[in-house]
Amino acid sequence: MKSRLIATGLAGLLTFSTLARAHDHPAQTDTARDRASILAMQGEYIVDFAFDETVLLQPGYERRPAMRSGGNETVIVVEDTPTRIVLQHILVDEKSGHVTKHWRQDWTFESQKRFEFTAEQSWQVHAIPASLTRGAWTQCVYEVSDAPRYCGTGRWNYESGSPTWTSDLSWRPLPRREYTQRSDYNAISAINRHTLTPGGWTHEQFNTKVLRKPDGTQVELAREFGFNDYQRTTDVDFKPAYRYWDATRSYWSTVRAQWARFLDQPPGLHLKTKIDGMAMIMPLFEQAGRVEKGERVDDGEIAKVFAKWVEPLAADKRAASR
Repeated sequence: MKSRLIATGLAGLLTFSTLARAHDHPAQTDTARDRASILAMQGEYIVDFAFDETVLLQPGYERRPAMRSGGNETVIVVEDTPTRIVLQHILVDEKSGHVTKHWRQDWTFESQKRFEFTAEQSWQVHAIPASLTRGAWTQCVYEVSDAPRYCGTGRWNYESGSPTWTSDLSWRPLPRREYTQRSDYNAISAINRHTLTPGGWTHEQFNTKVLRKPDGTQVELAREFGFNDYQRTTDVDFKPAYRYWDATRSYWSTVRAQWARFLDQPPGLHLKTKIDGMAMIMPLFEQAGRVEKGERVDDGEIAKVFAKWVEPLAADKRAASR
């Protein structure tokens, strides 16, 4: 399994320049077909997550152990318009039925802007070049608290018979699996690829682990291939996830609106929390838990969490990230 994943990752990493060149020659876009491809990711899945460091780029750097995990995840459509689709992922523990609100992906057709990770706990909102966004979909990914993670822009391709979306190269912060264990790098540059398969869909990540220094120089440590495999299932009871979302969807809509105040227009935002984000995750999850029990949470309570931990991006945080 490990050798297969590494070989696949190396092959994918070699396509970086090819993927970038593809954006220079946009194909005729069929937005209806694109929308159907995005909406096809909704459903109930058993998910396997695999990450393997592949190419080592610095003398003395030792390849870190492969990472494997998995879970049961349902993907719910939160918003569906002709030019925008929002998908919410929710995990369910098969034995206990415990529910965890997971990541979120927003898709926008020919988006004029997106956010990008620029420095520690900082995301800058910037315009997308017309040549990149024409005929393309921008996917933005969010943390469990709906805090920003990363965006990418790309076009859906159907030539192989398997609908595939490939992003451009963009920046993201360290994933939770990494920042709890290491501090030798502080950013990832990545290309993402989503493909619909007969059994579900896959998410490939072509990552480069980078140390970005205060003087603007960058040191690439290693490349990594990530493979997330979503296989449809009828063997898991996802009713707890749907009950949770039915009870809390209005609450999380208000939370998303708070984030949008900072992410819908420049300059962006800076989080005053530690890198784990728990200072915001915990109070927001606690409030959602109260709502799930039928209690009322005023919008002002949500606003207080944001007032304490989120601020507009300052000029000195607007570092060039590309």
